[in-house]
Amino acid sequence: MAVAMKASAELGRAPVCYALGIARASFYRALCCRFPKGKRRAFNSPRALSNAERQYVLDVLHDARFFDKAPLEIYATLLDEGKYLCSVSTMYRILAENQEIRERRNQLRHPNYQKPELLATGPNQVWSWDITKLRGPAKWTCYHLYVILDIFSRYVVGWMVAHREDARLAERLIDDTCAKEGIERGELTVHADRGSSMTSKAVAMLLGDLGVTKSHSRPQTSNDNPFSESQFKTLKYRPNFPDRFSSIFEARSFCRKFFTWYNEEHRHGGIALLAPAMVHDGIAGEVIRKRQEILDGAFAAHPERFIRRAPKAPQLPEVAGINLPRPQTVDEKENSTLNSEQKVSQIA
Repeated sequence: MAVAMKASAELGRAPVCYALGIARASFYRALCCRFPKGKRRAFNSPRALSNAERQYVLDVLHDARFFDKAPLEIYATLLDEGKYLCSVSTMYRILAENQEIRERRNQLRHPNYQKPELLATGPNQVWSWDITKLRGPAKWTCYHLYVILDIFSRYVVGWMVAHREDARLAERLIDDTCAKEGIERGELTVHADRGSSMTSKAVAMLLGDLGVTKSHSRPQTSNDNPFSESQFKTLKYRPNFPDRFSSIFEARSFCRKFFTWYNEEHRHGGIALLAPAMVHDGIAGEVIRKRQEILDGAFAAHPERFIRRAPKAPQLPEVAGINLPRPQTVDEKENSTLNSEQKVSQIA
């Protein structure tokens, strides 16, 4: 490629690429990679202004009668006075090089929200809570279902159906649930999205008084609260979930039966097909051991029915979390090792 670049200056790029059997796209790609991204190659163009001329243009733009005017107005004013310094685009280019161009409108600048990363190795370490709507008897009417979920055991530790979304109701639910579960200071993190009740001062002050760490999703990022979203999907995709509830009492009666089934009977795919209550109450290990005994007996009776290996009961994941770091592959580990060695050699 180096020979092609050297010969192209005299013979032209197309003939050199054809003679050497090099694709012109590859030639141009290699040519572009010679220059760092974001930096333009310096050309000695006869059209370019000299450094003294560029400084003079900048001084004119800084003049007292021009400092609050747009370059287009300055350009027209100078033409009316019989002067031409440069084009309007060149004025903008000189101002940009000196970092003197910015958005003049008072636009809202959103803060850079940090991605939440939460890890739980047991029950009552991280809770996720959210609010969903249940349609009422008439159009435009609904009830609000508050649900607090333990992300490790998938156990619903607290729920409530109310007529409205209110921070004071959420505060009472969280307070009662922490008391029921015996939460001590400094051992629990409560995660939620950025709804008005979740970010309210009342809830924040309550969590601070209880010694509970609060965490919030990034705006418009449903993946930051996946456990609550998944639980709501399980609720609303039940075969007997009604299209509308005739009253708040019917909604509460339905939810009472649903959460009893969900906690005590539902075999959850994310926790080794165990019921959430088994994991939350700490009997998951005993249940898995008994399952394995049944599978071992089935294998001993008919080993020919298991082709590859003896059956093994699903194991409970050791950790659960939100936005956990992705494990590095072998190639990524090798690349990171090589990069670190190169940095060390450069420093040396």
